[in-house]
Amino acid sequence: MAYLLDTNVFIEAKNLYYGFSICPGFWKWLDRAHEEGKILSIKKVRDELMGREDWLTTWSKTRSKMFVNTDDRQTYAKLELLATWATGNYSEAAYTKFLGGADFVLVGYADAYNHTVVTTEIASKGYQIKIPNACKAMNVPCISPFQMLTKEKAKFYLPT
Repeated sequence: MAYLLDTNVFIEAKNLYYGFSICPGFWKWLDRAHEEGKILSIKKVRDELMGREDWLTTWSKTRSKMFVNTDDRQTYAKLELLATWATGNYSEAAYTKFLGGADFVLVGYADAYNHTVVTTEIASKGYQIKIPNACKAMNVPCISPFQMLTKEKAKFYLPT
């Protein structure tokens, strides 16, 4: 089991909580946690980060191993189940958007390999398919980045 990070975890960390210049310890922690097999993400998430053309793009370019390939039989089987759930419970516009994005593959891959999804998204009662909704439907654990950091006892210290 590993934590599988959503695109928004990286983007919001950079933009809000753990900017590269104010909290480099967060980014070092991600590298170490990845080396220890605790965190990863998927190539579709990396593709979304690469389109930003900012410091996060530069950071992502040098960490291709953190973003795994999802082109396998186990993932496809879970994606089929997830697609059936989405098309049976949401409007065509909602499931079309969901099935075309990284969130769909993220949840399917997490289900296939017993990972915990980490996202800043909040479940929706509306017309959009959010990651927590999809995770709940597939019985995939879904937590916030702060819950992950707490569980892992992450610490970011000031230099002495």
